[in-house]
Amino acid sequence: MVVLIVGMLLCLGLAVAVVGVVAVPARRQGRDILTPRGEEVVAQVKEATGTAVEKATEVTQAAVEKTGEALSSAKDKVTDSSSRPSD
Repeated sequence: MVVLIVGMLLCLGLAVAVVGVVAVPARRQGRDILTPRGEEVVAQVKEATGTAVEKATEVTQAAVEKTGEALSSAKDKVTDSSSRPSD
């Protein structure tokens, strides 16, 4: 298990080194790291993520409202049944 973890860490270190050797100097020279197509894909992903977050927020708010209504209804039923005189 230790060998596996050490191997993974070595791979991670190698990946960071490659990015450091290739991307950092290119960025310092003012070149974009991604191609125009890559930039377009990133923009599409950001847009889709924003849309998904908005939908999730709407669904969550609707669920909270329905849960509140159910709790209110249950509370009213418990109050009604406990206020009735028993036989």
